[in-house]
Amino acid sequence: MSLNLFGGAITATAPSGLLDASDIRQVPDTQEVFLFPNSGVSIIVEILERVKPTHYEEAVKFHFGSLAHDNSATSEKVDAITVIPNDRGDRTPSAIVLSGMQSVSKYNREQVDEVRILMALYRVEEKPIDLVVTFNVPLTSADGGAVSAEGLKTVEGQFDTFIRSLRIVDYGLFA
Repeated sequence: MSLNLFGGAITATAPSGLLDASDIRQVPDTQEVFLFPNSGVSIIVEILERVKPTHYEEAVKFHFGSLAHDNSATSEKVDAITVIPNDRGDRTPSAIVLSGMQSVSKYNREQVDEVRILMALYRVEEKPIDLVVTFNVPLTSADGGAVSAEGLKTVEGQFDTFIRSLRIVDYGLFA
């Protein structure tokens, strides 16, 4: 399914059947949030102010660490960082992709959820913007939203499709 994000300024191919979180709760104007209907998996596309690290690997690690802080993660681990070049010939930046784990205690519960974080950073060079896509994939979950090993492979494929298809159509979004 093709998603029109931020009023169509950004497009991407996403799994069908996603729920738009803005139909359920308030979502900041700088975010698009989608929920998988049958699990605790979520997708967040976020327009952020560019962070200080200029090296892409350090910048994506910074965003991963910020997410861990926001989630009050008790631990965080980066497993891999790769670059997926944009070879389509449009102006969308290449994706700097991070895969990692965070241990998160949701809603002040004692049980910790293990969450696979799949993150892509698109650094918009002509604007002071970092566009960040995050798939949060619970592998263990106190509320039953965890995905199996097979489910994780499916979501990893969906993440790959999403980030490879993401296209910035209207750079005026970042004015």
